[in-house]
Amino acid sequence: MTTRRMTVSQALIEFLANQWTVDRAADGTEIRERTIPGTFGIFGHGNVAGIGQALKQVNVEQPDLMPYYQARNEQAMVHQSVGYARMHRRRGTYAAAASVGPGATNLLTGAALATTNRLPALLLPSDTFATRVADPVLQQLEQPHDIGLTVNDAFRPVSRFFDRVQRPEQLFSIALAAMRVLTDPAETGAVTIALPEDVQAEAVDVPEEFLQPREWRIRRPRPERDAFAVALEAIREAKRPFIVAGGGVLYSDAEQQLRAFVEATGIPVGSSQAGGGVLDWDHPQYLGGVGATGTLAANRLAADADVIIGIGTRYSDFTTSSRTAFQHPGVRFVNINVASFDAYKHGTQIPVIADAREALVELLAALEGGSAAQLGVDAAYAERIAAEKAAWDGLVDEAFAPSGRELPGQPEIIGAVQRSSAAEDVVVQAAGSLPGDLHKLWRVRDALGYHVEYAYSCMGYEIAGGIGAKRGLTAAGDDRDVIIMVGDGSYLMLNSELVTAVAEGIKVIVILIQNHGYASIGHLSETVGSERFGTWYREYDDTAKNFQGERVLPVDLAMNARSYGMDVIEVEPTSDAISDLERAIAQAKASDRATFIHINSDPLVYAPDGAGWWDVPVQQVSTLESTQRARAAYEEQAAAQKPLLG
Repeated sequence: MTTRRMTVSQALIEFLANQWTVDRAADGTEIRERTIPGTFGIFGHGNVAGIGQALKQVNVEQPDLMPYYQARNEQAMVHQSVGYARMHRRRGTYAAAASVGPGATNLLTGAALATTNRLPALLLPSDTFATRVADPVLQQLEQPHDIGLTVNDAFRPVSRFFDRVQRPEQLFSIALAAMRVLTDPAETGAVTIALPEDVQAEAVDVPEEFLQPREWRIRRPRPERDAFAVALEAIREAKRPFIVAGGGVLYSDAEQQLRAFVEATGIPVGSSQAGGGVLDWDHPQYLGGVGATGTLAANRLAADADVIIGIGTRYSDFTTSSRTAFQHPGVRFVNINVASFDAYKHGTQIPVIADAREALVELLAALEGGSAAQLGVDAAYAERIAAEKAAWDGLVDEAFAPSGRELPGQPEIIGAVQRSSAAEDVVVQAAGSLPGDLHKLWRVRDALGYHVEYAYSCMGYEIAGGIGAKRGLTAAGDDRDVIIMVGDGSYLMLNSELVTAVAEGIKVIVILIQNHGYASIGHLSETVGSERFGTWYREYDDTAKNFQGERVLPVDLAMNARSYGMDVIEVEPTSDAISDLERAIAQAKASDRATFIHINSDPLVYAPDGAGWWDVPVQQVSTLESTQRARAAYEEQAAAQKPLLG
C-alpha cells in the first residue's frame, strides 16, 4: 500500500478537496460537483498551527484545490454553509473550522440550525489536547466528574454525526463516515469532527487511496410497492385531497413532477416555509403557505380535506397549526418522505418512505397507466379551489397597495420589494414577523427564489445565510440577485458578515426594516397578554423600571452599515416612502456592489389574517386583565387541537 507522510489536518483538508457529489437531475442529466467547495475559518491558538497551516500549504501548492474564506463570526460560517447548501439542493456545503473553546461553541447555534433544517454543514471545531500533557490548557472546560468531557461534547445533541479524532489513525474511518452522513438525504444535517489541537499537528502514514477522488451518489429510493399501493388507493378514494409540499420536493428537484401531477389531477397544494417555490404563485393549484403563517385559501381547504398528502415535509407545529389545521373528522394522511423518522411522524396512517421525485414519478405513471383514473378532483372542488385562490390574491393586492403613510407597514414594503425584483431573484429571511408575512404574501416565481429559514428561525441568519446563498448561485454561474430582508432586531444579533460581503465583492441587497424593537414578539406579546413588555427598543425608564417609554434609542443602523464599507441608501419617512424604496431597489440591482437599504416602518400594521394558530401557552392565572383575556382566547383555540394528526 502506497502512503504519504502527512499531518492529520493536512490529510483531512486534501481528503475533503477530493470529495464529489453525484446526482441525477429531473431531466436525467448527471450532476457532479464538489461536496466541499471551500473552507471557512477563524483562526486561534487551537487551529492556526493545524487546519490553518494545512490550508496555507494547499493555498501555496494548489490554490484551487481547497479555497479558504474568512468570516467574522463562527456561527455565521455555518449559516453561509447552509445558505449555499439550499441553493445546491443539498449536493454541497462548506466546511467551517473554528479554534478551541469559545470559537468552537460559537458554532453550536449554526449546527442546530443545519440539523433542524435537514441541510448539510461540516463543522471542524478544535478541541483540547488529546494527550493531556499540558492539562489544563487555555479554554479547557474542567469537569471534576468527567475530566474527558470538553465543550465540544455539546455538539452531540445538535449534530447528525459527531466524532473526535483522538488518534491520527482514526481520521480515515471518521472522515468517511462523516461524508456518508453529509450526502445522505435521510440523515444529513450538521456533521461535526472535533479535532484536538495536538492531534491536528501529528503525522501519520496516509494511504493514497484515502486521498483519491471519491464520488458520493445521492440516494433516491423509490417507494415500496405495497406501501405505494395503499397510498394510491387512499388518494383515489379522496373527495377533497390536499397536498402539503415541503423542502424535500425542492431538494429532490421534483417541482416539475409535482406540477405535472397536480395539473393532471387538480389537487391543490399548500407549502411549508421550506417548500416555498414548489410551484409558482399564480399556478391554479397553488394556494400559498399552509399552517400558522399560511394563507386563508390554503388553510380553509386544509381544514376540510379528507386526505392530506405530505411530500417532503417534516410537519412542524407551524405547518400543522399546532395540530389544529386538519379538521375533517375522518382525515387520513399519506406521508411521503425519504426519512422514515418524518414519514411516520404524528401517527401517520400511510407512510411512504421514498424520495419525493421518485414517488411523484410513480404517481404520474399510475395516472398514465389508467390504474388511478379517479385521482382527479370533481368540478365542485375545483371551483372552490379557484374561488379561494382568487379571494386571497385579492387580499394580497390590497395589502401590497401603497398607503401613502410616512411609516409604511411591512406588507406594503414586501409589495414594493416584490414589484421591484426579478422573477428569478432570491428573497432570504429567517426570523421575526417577516417569515409570517412572506409566507402569506410573497409571490414566488422561481423554484429557488424563496429561502426563509424557519426550522430554527434563527435571528441573525439572514445576512450570513444570504451571502451563502449568493455564493451558491455564483458557483453555479447564476448571476441572479439575492435580496436579504431583515428587521432591526435580527440585524443587531449578527450583522458582521457585511464585512465579508465587502471584502470579497459579494453582491447582496440588504433591506433593513427599522421597527425600533421586536415587531413579531411584540405582536405575540399582545396576543398572550404581556402588552409588548420588553419588546421595544427604548431608553431605560428608571422610574417605571422598564423600557416601555417614548424615548427611542438614538441608534443609526444605516451609519453602522456604511462603516462596514457598504453602499447605503436611506429611504426617508415621507408619503413617497414606498416609491423611494422601489427606486432604491432598482439602483441596488443596477449596481455590482453590495447595497444596504434602510427604511422605517410601522410595526403595528399587519398582514391579512390566514386563520392559522400557533400554540404559545398563556398563563393559567394572572392579575393582569390582558392576560386573563388572552387565556380565555387560548383555551378556545386549543380546544381544536388533536393529540395526533392521524
